[in-house]
Amino acid sequence: MHELSTKLSQNSAQIGIIGLGYVGIPIAVEYAKKGFHVRGFDLDEKKVKAINHGENYIDDIDDADMRQIVDDKLFSATTTFEDLVRQDVIYICVPTPFKRNKEPDNSHIHAAAQAIAERLQKGQLIIIKSTTYPETTENEVLPILEKPGFKVGQDFYLAFSPERVDPGNKKFTTANTPIVVGGVTEDCTKIAAEAIGKIITHVHTVSNPRVAEMEKLLENIFRSVNIALVNELARLCDRMGGIDIWEVVEAAATKPFGFMPFYPGPGIGGHCILVDPYFLSSKAREYDFHTNFIELAAETNEDMPFYVSGMIRRSLSLLGVPFLDATVLVLGVAFKKDIDDTRNSPALKIMELLMQRGVTKLHYNDPYVPSIKVLDKKFKSVEISPEFLQQCDVVVIATNHSAYDYEMIAANAKSVVDTRNATNGIKKQGDKILKLGSGVRF
Repeated sequence: MHELSTKLSQNSAQIGIIGLGYVGIPIAVEYAKKGFHVRGFDLDEKKVKAINHGENYIDDIDDADMRQIVDDKLFSATTTFEDLVRQDVIYICVPTPFKRNKEPDNSHIHAAAQAIAERLQKGQLIIIKSTTYPETTENEVLPILEKPGFKVGQDFYLAFSPERVDPGNKKFTTANTPIVVGGVTEDCTKIAAEAIGKIITHVHTVSNPRVAEMEKLLENIFRSVNIALVNELARLCDRMGGIDIWEVVEAAATKPFGFMPFYPGPGIGGHCILVDPYFLSSKAREYDFHTNFIELAAETNEDMPFYVSGMIRRSLSLLGVPFLDATVLVLGVAFKKDIDDTRNSPALKIMELLMQRGVTKLHYNDPYVPSIKVLDKKFKSVEISPEFLQQCDVVVIATNHSAYDYEMIAANAKSVVDTRNATNGIKKQGDKILKLGSGVRF
């Protein structure tokens, strides 16, 4: 550990990053900016080629920073794993999706661990960043890494440190967001904290990887449960009539203690908030424990695209337009505003439902996403103009990008289904705007 600690203090440690996506790239860039030599590993040839040409494909990374660290030969990438033998610190930043039956899929973590195990050198530190369920580090990754003559905490080091990437957040970045880490042994925790501390302002250590793994799930399940609560109340406001949930939340948020505002929407997207409840519930079943409360919240959020589909039907019925004849425009397909990330986006689920129910004249616009594929059909983002809006029977605001001119949209659309309160403050024109949670019965 002393040798690695010395290398870290001298900024001479070699840093390896397996998985060059939203998590891996920011880590790589931060280390390279500090003068460390970083080697990226990814099976995607397009990503590797882009990096080696100094091309950035992550919105949260400055293009100039990427070009500079590549030109300075501080960051390079490869699709093979031979160079893992030369790395002092190796981050695992691979995807952890779930299967169709909502069972977690850790195969990418296992594959990364196997690639490291085949080349493991004494003194190396492995830090897992990929979101997963408790006991993954010790019960799944550690057995893969261990080999005759190697003992964790002495010959190599292993820790879990959950990612806290918030795409599009300009205030909290990789460098200034506090990070949690827990090692398999005390020395593992100590050296992992030292390595992470080279690029992160505040590192919080915990007693073991299971605490760090559970902490990550708590962060996102907390959001899932509270979003589900306000989504359910939004639907209740629509059922009762005359109560606008957005006004309710705004009023409640004036309380300076004991309340944190969450807002309704067409569903949840991204990787973590949608996936994490199922990661935990799957693991809990191994202990004959059923996370009913957590699963119910996840189900409530996943039902929201179906609810929005019903809102679209209602809006069309008020126009007297048959559902199957309608021209529908979906605004925004990223899972949150002002980013290009479409992972698990509720907008895509809404489009899928419309297609499955027979809508053929379906279009979308997203200034950040030029093309998408829904089911087996490819779509290209259409241009928004007053003339095109007038041709559409209903415009669905699924993602409230800042670039949209909502005044113009509301003025020219025949009808609007607003799932994000984007039309707040715009003068309503009869039943033209149907807003989620506005208290309009349907």
